[in-house]
Amino acid sequence: MPSPRTLANEGWVALARRGQRLDNGPMGKSVSYQQGHGHQDDRGWRGATRYLRFFGSMWMSPVNREVIRLLDIRPAEDVLDIGAGMGPGAVLAVKAGARVVAVDPTPFMRFVLGGRRLWQPSRDRLEILDGTAEQLPVPDASVDAAWAVNAMHHWSDLDAGIGELARVLRPGGRLILVDEDFDDPSHQDHKRFSARRRGHDVEFADVDPAEVGSKLLAAGFVVEEARNTLVAGRPAKLLRGTKS
Repeated sequence: MPSPRTLANEGWVALARRGQRLDNGPMGKSVSYQQGHGHQDDRGWRGATRYLRFFGSMWMSPVNREVIRLLDIRPAEDVLDIGAGMGPGAVLAVKAGARVVAVDPTPFMRFVLGGRRLWQPSRDRLEILDGTAEQLPVPDASVDAAWAVNAMHHWSDLDAGIGELARVLRPGGRLILVDEDFDDPSHQDHKRFSARRRGHDVEFADVDPAEVGSKLLAAGFVVEEARNTLVAGRPAKLLRGTKS
């Protein structure tokens, strides 16, 4: 997968079929989505086709770029991208010289990011793993910085997710959690994504920055920001802190 253009040239149908095979797992067995993640609409060829509709925004994300800048990722750091998707943040962190673990529960996303990884000069610094915020597949106190962009609303257990963040971050480890506020009418994608959310038969979690901030405090974080603000010029819910 050398470029977005090459990916597009393969055709939506072919990629969607690959996504369906990945979701079916070996010998046609259904893949288990941990902690209730992976809505039915996100699976198989329909899910893959829907992801490809948003390919541009999922491949290159100004919000991810701003998050990596705010985290001040440094060479040789061990960092964690939670709900990495197609890897817009993970790839930037690799380019900054970090060792990156990109975690995502969706097989199709890991497939796309795996293809993207092949074309990174420093591909050996990017590891792609199946996992969720509630079950992070990394050792205790092994992470210098972690982030999640547009993933918190998928978390099925906020307390478990925060507990895992507290477990994996080293003392002094930096954390940024961002969910774009698509319900804000000033968001450029408000109409498109609000309609999609209403059509989902599973409710997205309503992320409350104050609630998340208080839970981070209780888990041993120094919380620097917990508010509704603009990130890369877009309305968003921002949590920013440091593991004490």
